Amino acid sequence: MVYDLIVLGGGPAGYLAAERAAHAGLSTAVIEKRFFGGCCLNEGCIPSKALLYSAKIFDYTKHGEKYGVTAENQKIDHAKVVERKNKVVKTLVSGIKGALKANGAVAIEGEGYITGKNADGNITVSVGNDVYESKHLLIATGSMPVVPPIPGVKEGIDSGFVLTNREILDLQEIPENLTVIGGGVIGLEMASYFNSVGSRVTVVEMLDKIAGPTDREISEILMNNYAKKGVDFRLGCKVVSVENGAVTYEKDGVTESVKADKVLLSIGRRAVTKNIGLENLGVALERGAVITDRYMKTNVANVYAAGDINGKSMLAHTAYREAEVAVNNILGKKDVMRYTAIPSVIYTNPEVGSVGETEQTAAQKGIDFTVAKISMRYSGRYVAENEGGDGICKVLVNKKYGNVIGVHMICNYASEIIWGAALAIEQEMTLDRMKEVVFPHPTVSEIIREAIFSI
Repeated sequence: MVYDLIVLGGGPAGYLAAERAAHAGLSTAVIEKRFFGGCCLNEGCIPSKALLYSAKIFDYTKHGEKYGVTAENQKIDHAKVVERKNKVVKTLVSGIKGALKANGAVAIEGEGYITGKNADGNITVSVGNDVYESKHLLIATGSMPVVPPIPGVKEGIDSGFVLTNREILDLQEIPENLTVIGGGVIGLEMASYFNSVGSRVTVVEMLDKIAGPTDREISEILMNNYAKKGVDFRLGCKVVSVENGAVTYEKDGVTESVKADKVLLSIGRRAVTKNIGLENLGVALERGAVITDRYMKTNVANVYAAGDINGKSMLAHTAYREAEVAVNNILGKKDVMRYTAIPSVIYTNPEVGSVGETEQTAAQKGIDFTVAKISMRYSGRYVAENEGGDGICKVLVNKKYGNVIGVHMICNYASEIIWGAALAIEQEMTLDRMKEVVFPHPTVSEIIREAIFSI
């Protein structure tokens, strides 16, 4: 048969696109070579959150005396934490397969390869000896960890001394000394977990700050919180070699080393575009990623791309929305992708939630803005639940139009609050309009209301 849509890749963009397309009546097949759910469900978002939640509970038992709760002989069974993580992943993967089936999408397990177009103009994709035809193709093959040509890294990966996000989630023992190369989201979340469960953690970062594009002041607060917990940060450092027992780096012309029993390599991810047959359709790439327009179209007719493959915003929730935009346009419903209000979260303890412009990016773009910065202590619930917390909330407003353009916070529940700020930015809500919104009391989310009334 000729499918209306073939989806290459069963991660967040791929499986959601297949569900949406099949539900809308398109004959749809989704091809996945490793496991449905992709990196996010199997090796990223979900398993890491399972670990971090266990660590959070463990932290509560260790510091409960601040809240009048005393516990003795606290311990964490890392093997059981990993076992529970695997159970969570298995449950959710089964749910995805069930949803695909329920919506009428065909799930094909195997390595898909684009072979081109046939005489009828249909796109052809092979899986082993089988060839499938489709009127439309959505490329959603995701991304993989960047492995730099640092001496010793490849050998370290082969020996198990150097780990990526994939391997570290399945460690059966807690390393005494963990060195993390890269202070981005993955590195920080794993540093958070292993610090909580007893590792001596060192984070080596090339930039002069952690957390990538996160607001600088908030990243500093986060770093200070973890420095107090014992995480050692080495900023502005270039790793020059990795060998069993140590990571060597250079800073300001001086070479130093840090001890390591295990090394987590987390310096970024790159789109998976090789060995999938893109050249057989002539799909255009830029910096190793598939070029897409705001309709998620590539340069080839009837070929779309969504998720990490286009390198625009390597987040699962971005992939979901890109998949929806692609499917809507395939269905003839004009839809466009916007990236101005994509929220991001760092699931450390405390959490960081960010959306829109930071002070740094707004200034770089020449936007005339004002910023309200307010302590989280203006939130009654925050004070009730955080002894000595130093969280803040920032709200950026465009002076010319009076609309909110950025919100950034570091506090408990930031991950569950930031979507509201994203909605305000997406809808271009003005301060006056936001002041009319009623927030529930007492909640940590009220801090946004306090901030906008302080402007």
